[in-house]
Amino acid sequence: MAMLLKRPIGTLVSGLRSVGGGSRNGGGGGGGSTPLLDNGYAGGGTTGTAAGPNHDGGMRQTLTIVFLCILWYVVSSSNNVIGKMILSEFPYPMTVTMIQLTSITVYSGPFFNLWGVRKYVDISWRYYFTFIVPLALGKFLASVTSHISIWKVPVSYAHTVKATMPLFTVILSRVIMRERQTKAVYLSLMPIIVGVGIATLTELSFDVIGLISALIATMGFSLQNIFSKKVLKETGVHHLRLLHILGRLALFMFLPVWIYVDLFSVMKHPSIVTGDYRVIALLFTDGVLNWLQNILAFSVLSLVTPLTYAVASASKRIFVIAISLFVLGNPVTWLNVLGMLVAILGVLCYNRAKYFARRQQDTLLPYAYGAKEGAGSKGAGATIASNGNGRRYQYAPLHANGGVSVPENVLLANGGASAMGTTMHSVTSGVAPTIPITASSNMTTSNSSSTNGRLLFV
Repeated sequence: MAMLLKRPIGTLVSGLRSVGGGSRNGGGGGGGSTPLLDNGYAGGGTTGTAAGPNHDGGMRQTLTIVFLCILWYVVSSSNNVIGKMILSEFPYPMTVTMIQLTSITVYSGPFFNLWGVRKYVDISWRYYFTFIVPLALGKFLASVTSHISIWKVPVSYAHTVKATMPLFTVILSRVIMRERQTKAVYLSLMPIIVGVGIATLTELSFDVIGLISALIATMGFSLQNIFSKKVLKETGVHHLRLLHILGRLALFMFLPVWIYVDLFSVMKHPSIVTGDYRVIALLFTDGVLNWLQNILAFSVLSLVTPLTYAVASASKRIFVIAISLFVLGNPVTWLNVLGMLVAILGVLCYNRAKYFARRQQDTLLPYAYGAKEGAGSKGAGATIASNGNGRRYQYAPLHANGGVSVPENVLLANGGASAMGTTMHSVTSGVAPTIPITASSNMTTSNSSSTNGRLLFV
């Protein structure tokens, strides 16, 4: 399994580092495109002129993203269908969640080391208990309620309800982070509400517990997305390592709860007593697919822009709904399908409105910052970390092992990455802005890919 994943993903992703031949000297002008992935400052010493786009590299880049998206869609839909099949015969959502957490804990360590995912930086105990532990708690509760929703209602309806995640994100960001949105963002929420309402009123297999569980799970995933971005920015931990930390912590935190609530009932279930290999095989497959789904989601996330990823994620939800309707054959009406499509369309409108709102408010998308911000993180670093009005940028690159004062690479507003010179260039109209930085002597290059600083929970 490791070699099957490492070869196509590793080979294709490594090819992205050779895509494009944009200017490497920090200038704002010049044609050509910069690579989506960059090996830190390995090539920072070159100051050649910009070259034209590489056709073969661009084709390889497109094929890589398409391949990963298709694989992501297939794995996600298979995971949901198998999860529904398991819970129909084995109604223990907490046990299914614990098996998925066990898969994350067991597979992530050796596979991430094999793929060369960098180790996470040191995190203080105070920060650990303030943010990491609540995130693990939220991950467990959101996963359990998500499984309850799939158990009680059809997969198609559960995913339609999960389309309300932008609504929860806007509300929670306003309450917690004091973030204000544009009118276009608020208006884009209306189709989501209307679509979910139509789907709910016309759902033939409606269940109140299933609806409430799906809403709680969606709110939990929204909270995780908000606070995980904060953790990624402030600690510099790799997004895959954070997934491993949360899965392992949630597993050990709730192991006593699972033993008390589910263990004895599970041991008396006919499938376990009679040794039904079908149920056991489905549980094992569900755990592997859930882990692989997270890996593929993060891989796609690290290769494309936030808007492209949001569109791909919404398309994945349509794919999951369609596959579940076709394979599981739950009865639906045309009005029910219309509600699902309106909700998904609302998600696409929200993502587009959010993207343009971000472009209007931010001059640069992401910022450079210190690995550990404190009393010493002032001066130039602090200036780059804000856009003049005290607002922090939403996405940020990750740091190398041990935390360094300079990020490995800085993503530009056009989604590229580049190693830059030693002086700050002024932002001019019509020119993609850059953030020149100087690599410190203790800085080490890394093969890890750049990310837009988001941790996705699916």
